[in-house]
Amino acid sequence: MRIERDSRGDYVLNPDELAPKLGLSADELRRHMKAGLVTSLVEAGQGEDAGLSRLTVRCGGAVWRAIVGADGSIIQEEAGGQSEAPPRAPSI
Repeated sequence: MRIERDSRGDYVLNPDELAPKLGLSADELRRHMKAGLVTSLVEAGQGEDAGLSRLTVRCGGAVWRAIVGADGSIIQEEAGGQSEAPPRAPSI
């Protein structure tokens, strides 16, 4: 998975590639996003980690984290935290 940035510099993740990392189908992930049940956090690296970013995406108990280089390449990633089922999003 390669991570792109939009014209504002915000990270853009492909739901088709992200969903399996959270244990969801792409359609489920989209429903959760529309329902406001997906959160994300971007942390900029400092010091020796300058130029890197850590992205964290959460949906219920599922978490995906990645360290991303300035070029959008994933340097390291982990997924887990399935201790609880993701919240149910309404079918729209």
